[in-house]
Amino acid sequence: MSLEPYRRKRDFAKTREPAPDAAVPKSARAIFVVQLHHASRRHFDFRLQVGDTLRSWAVPKGPSYDPAVKRLAVEVEDHPVAYADFEGDIEEGYGKGHVDTFDRGIWATAGDAQAQLRKGHLTFDLYGERLKGRWHLVRSGRKERQPAWFLIKADDAYAGDVEADDLLDATMRRSTRRAAKTPATRALAKRATARRKGPPKARKVSLAALRKAVVATKGATKAGPPRDFFAPQLARLHEAPPQGDEWLHEVKWDGYRILAGIVDGEVTLWSRNALPWNDRAPDIVQAVETLGLDSARLDGELIALDAQGRSDFNALQKTLSGEAQAPLVYMLFDLPYLEGYDLSRCALVDRKALLERLLAHAPERLRVSSHNVGDGDAVFAMAMAQKLEGIVSKRARGGYHSGRGDDWWKIKRLESDEFAVVGYTPAKGARVAFGSLLLARPKPGGGWIYVGRVGTGFTDEMLRALGRSLAKGGAKTPPVPLDDIDPMLRGALWVTPTVVAEVYYRGIGNKHLLRQPSLKTLRPDKSPDDLRDSDRGSTRGVRKAAPKGGDPVITHPDRLVYPDDGIRKQDVVDYYRAVMPWLLPPIADRPTSIIRFPDGIAKHGFFQKHVMPGLERVGTAKLKEDSGAQAVYLYPRDADGLIELVQFGAVEFHPWGSHVATPDVADRVVFDLDPGDDVAWARVVAAARLVRDVLGRLGLQTFVRTTGGKGLHVVVPLTPGADWATVKRFARGVAESLAAMHPLEFVATATKRVRQGRIYIDYLRNGRGATAVASYSLRARPGAPVSVPLRWDELGRLASATAFDIRSVPRRLARQKRDPWEGIDAVRQDLDTVARRLAGDGDATPRRRGARTK
Repeated sequence: MSLEPYRRKRDFAKTREPAPDAAVPKSARAIFVVQLHHASRRHFDFRLQVGDTLRSWAVPKGPSYDPAVKRLAVEVEDHPVAYADFEGDIEEGYGKGHVDTFDRGIWATAGDAQAQLRKGHLTFDLYGERLKGRWHLVRSGRKERQPAWFLIKADDAYAGDVEADDLLDATMRRSTRRAAKTPATRALAKRATARRKGPPKARKVSLAALRKAVVATKGATKAGPPRDFFAPQLARLHEAPPQGDEWLHEVKWDGYRILAGIVDGEVTLWSRNALPWNDRAPDIVQAVETLGLDSARLDGELIALDAQGRSDFNALQKTLSGEAQAPLVYMLFDLPYLEGYDLSRCALVDRKALLERLLAHAPERLRVSSHNVGDGDAVFAMAMAQKLEGIVSKRARGGYHSGRGDDWWKIKRLESDEFAVVGYTPAKGARVAFGSLLLARPKPGGGWIYVGRVGTGFTDEMLRALGRSLAKGGAKTPPVPLDDIDPMLRGALWVTPTVVAEVYYRGIGNKHLLRQPSLKTLRPDKSPDDLRDSDRGSTRGVRKAAPKGGDPVITHPDRLVYPDDGIRKQDVVDYYRAVMPWLLPPIADRPTSIIRFPDGIAKHGFFQKHVMPGLERVGTAKLKEDSGAQAVYLYPRDADGLIELVQFGAVEFHPWGSHVATPDVADRVVFDLDPGDDVAWARVVAAARLVRDVLGRLGLQTFVRTTGGKGLHVVVPLTPGADWATVKRFARGVAESLAAMHPLEFVATATKRVRQGRIYIDYLRNGRGATAVASYSLRARPGAPVSVPLRWDELGRLASATAFDIRSVPRRLARQKRDPWEGIDAVRQDLDTVARRLAGDGDATPRRRGARTK
């Protein structure tokens, strides 16, 4: 972005417009401004602050609240941020005419604004007096002298039949009438005077049923609305979570504690020490207003979301200072007062139930902090595995009391990792040898990245030993970029990395430095080069051979299976024969459901799991069903049987997670990540990596594949296996814990209305008789996509879950040097070990064997 075009078009000796270098008070948040410009052609100037400039578009007809209306927005030169304050006449030169401020406020977007603009589609939220809700800027494909975009209102709670001219105030209407010299502008002036609507009101939550529930809640007492600040309930720090079902446990969110009071419909936000926050979080004020409450008290944490929809404290700080535009979310966890009733003496579980009902259809800026009842150690272990800040444990039947007490406990995560020692600070006072060690982690491609200094946790022997070896000499020039991040480093001495230190810390703080680091131990068994190699790993293997078989007759080979893509039945047969060495081994001898499309995917298809007349080459197994009756299931034994199923119209193959010989013993756990329609692919990738990391910290090795649909599968092999009840209980526990820890990202229920904008973790694939699509199976979708196993390091390079299809997969296999899932059958790991780890058995070593797979 550059202000040079803005400077070049103006003579600042004549115009009253601000110069590019004009001083302007820095806004606390990134702003937007819309100005009504009565130039030679009346238009609205729409401007978004991105960094230190205003990206600008001229919108001739102004914004429309109708989602069906696409308003032309012509991109013009960037303007200085100071231009947001400009009003009045431009007398001479470029843009002559009168300028009024139509609206001003803050704005937010999920992800990098510049990257979205480069791609040609920016999705953002406005929080102004006139313009509210979600909007889109979409680049037009039309060839114009200046880049053309469309400004479009999202179909949200604010959408309605309102145009910009309906929202003009008296001053702007007078300016419009003064400028009305042509028939067109006279018509606009007439309409602006005739139609004087206000901006659409957000659709509010229905409160009638909720009020009845409040009255019926045990302990609720009628009380007038409290008008003043209320001090929050606080938690005491403990080393471990409490035991028993009388406690519930929720995420300790990494943000700012915010209290909300509503009196006569007016919302007031406070910090925990009673500082007003309405001006800093007008987006949250608007969101709370949409609830339509007369009186309430809300307690929660203000957090920011990164591009993957996760909470990010650094993004919160940058957004509040105007450096970024991350969406803010008010994560609510308590409701001490609601609609004329004091709930502070009600049980916490009852207050949280009311809170969930209140927010069931609330704006996405308001979320409920989910919780688990009991199993505190397991919840904390999951929080540790996911690298969250920690958990807060609360008495489930407790009331709400201001101040610190024993009803709320906070248990913080204490991480450890290994870093290279790149320098030290000189000793001061009674300290010998040195003051602190300076730490760095490997930089991709070479070099080091400074992560902070550690000065506690040393024994006297460590100090003496390091004083004799490391803390002698050194250079004053650092080997790592510092950017003045720590004034204590001015007297530091820097050394070539030779020592590795393992350090405890409590998360990553601002400027990517370790929080509260403390030395755990020195690692004489490791060198700094080991830190670079720790994530590489290596596997070697050979391609699996397909069993030999007969040659089933293929009838109607020219029948179109994928009519829109010209893919025939013979093409499907040829594909399955080409991938047979990879497709067959993982599904052979497993009960397998098929999805048949005898007349092609454009016609009716059906699901089949039992043997049908005419099949001669497939295996059959008599298995007990849930009803207790027995039925004959089909399963592929060899290539001939599988091709025979294709001859009968099979397009998709979905095996069980167990074999026909041991149908009650599962040897696979499948986590199906199914994103909502508006979830970006990057979030699905990040979610899969998070599931991998969580399971990895439980001692489980995982494998990943595309589904050929919208999502990804994370697969856990089990040897020895487990009964289906155990597997399903484990899968459900992981899914629900992830949904509780990351409610902005995951849901663990199939209800579609709660899945919007989130990823459904489908754990129901892990029950007796349940199936998941096979690796290398085609999917009955346009384009003939394929479910494909991946190495973990490939995942970031994919554009979608449908990245592979019937044509590209054989080419991939031809150049593939090894199977991405090589070694999956050699992995030795089981759920009993995981259970012992979660129960805190320090002697429980995961029973894993086999090569590490990326």
